[in-house]
Amino acid sequence: MATANPEPNLSRCLLAGERFSFKNAVSENGTQCHLTLSANGSTLLPMRIPSQGWSKEEVFQKLEDARKADLAWRGGKAFAYVYDGGAEIEEVAKKAYASFLTENGLDPTSFPSLLRFENELVDMARTHLNGPEEVRGSFTSGGTESIILALKAARDLAREQRGITAPEVIVPVTAHAAFHKAGHYLGIKIRTTGVDAQSFRADVAEMAAAINDQTIMLVGSASGYAHGVIDPIAEIAALAAERGLLCHVDGCIGGFLLPYFERLGAKIAPFDFRVPGVTSMSMDFHKYALAPKGASVVLYRNDDLRRPQFYACASWAGYTMINPTIQSSKSGGPLAAAWAVLNYVGDSGYLEIARKLLEAKNALVAGIRKIPGLTVMGDPEMSLIAFTSETVPVFPIADAMKKRGFYIQPQLAYGPSRENLHLTIQPSNVPWVEELLRCLAESVEEAKAGRAAYEEAKATGALFAEQLAGPNAVAMLPGLVASLGVGGGGAMPSNMADINALLNALPRPIQEKLLVFFASMLFTPQREG
Repeated sequence: MATANPEPNLSRCLLAGERFSFKNAVSENGTQCHLTLSANGSTLLPMRIPSQGWSKEEVFQKLEDARKADLAWRGGKAFAYVYDGGAEIEEVAKKAYASFLTENGLDPTSFPSLLRFENELVDMARTHLNGPEEVRGSFTSGGTESIILALKAARDLAREQRGITAPEVIVPVTAHAAFHKAGHYLGIKIRTTGVDAQSFRADVAEMAAAINDQTIMLVGSASGYAHGVIDPIAEIAALAAERGLLCHVDGCIGGFLLPYFERLGAKIAPFDFRVPGVTSMSMDFHKYALAPKGASVVLYRNDDLRRPQFYACASWAGYTMINPTIQSSKSGGPLAAAWAVLNYVGDSGYLEIARKLLEAKNALVAGIRKIPGLTVMGDPEMSLIAFTSETVPVFPIADAMKKRGFYIQPQLAYGPSRENLHLTIQPSNVPWVEELLRCLAESVEEAKAGRAAYEEAKATGALFAEQLAGPNAVAMLPGLVASLGVGGGGAMPSNMADINALLNALPRPIQEKLLVFFASMLFTPQREG
């Protein structure tokens, strides 16, 4: 997608009003926002399989060319998305992954190697999270699948034992969006409750008040992604046990690393199977265990709790199907790679990695607190930090940091959580702590200097929030997405602060619809004539 040259001011184009189209929008004052669906405006041609196959050299060269615009994570300056353990761990992971790429996890009797890897990984997770021998689990493609399966098992168990037909799960507003996705897929109502406005930990009294005769499960995070803090798991689990409910602990991001922090002397309240009342847990290997994506595990206190997770079907003419997890056919690559990495790094290796991460987290928290105008949100136990400001616009800080080579993640405001910036600290980030703090201080000053333009974008967002509150909101969304600079193929504008300001001002239901249109345009082939 191309825009006019010179690039128009986003705010002025958006303030022009309702006259949007996928081709162009012209404001009352003549400002033009040209939008085309191809780089040169030529006839769009469909993609086809090449008539003659490329050589191996051509294929691999085009693969390398395709990643040129990707996030540059290998240098250690990306504080999101990737968990980089270094070249040696990556080599082990890739070789193991490739070695079992074509083995199929559909039938464990045909590939007993994969069954062995899974049972061993599940037992490693059980012991790591202090589970008794009765704990059972499954290897999954990621935290979202682990969470979906935990809720599916809870739903089916409640249906069988209690006759529940309209199940509800209670989660804090800081719980991962995967719970809302699971509820959407499974027909479970996700009832959200508040958190403390300073610590961002779940308010257990609100959870207690939200329980009704359709409640099947309470949820706590260890830790939450947004702020890196651990919910009061012991209190949540005790409440669940008192009311005869299940209790799931989402340890997808923190479950693997927090036990090492605890061994290193950090103050970490028990959150795992040591806590009576915890009935299931999720934990990712593809985060701080440094395995390739997707590698996660869901654990249950006993097999009676796990069994409803499984699905079997003999009511068709083909092979009898039994699936422990959502996928049927699945590559053995992620399973073999996770098994290889955990055995390669070993407990002592992970403990040393954790030591460096804990030191980096503490240094960054202290350093951010020293930068005038910035506030660390809560007191993070995990190597996840969110920081905000009441005096400096935070979204322009992210753009300024990107110009300095650092990627940090914007987070929109929700509930008691102001708009903020988020750091996920992973091993390759550790050497960059001092440089990040220096660049962050410079970026804060740059954001202060650019406040006027940002305030204009905020005003735009407020205007659209009003316009999109009406009955024609959905009809306006495609034009709004197009005016943000997104089209077929999904080239993104370099300045994201204005877009984040706009999103931050929109009502959440409209924001979600806008994001769907946005994603739909991203996942559209860019065809060139």
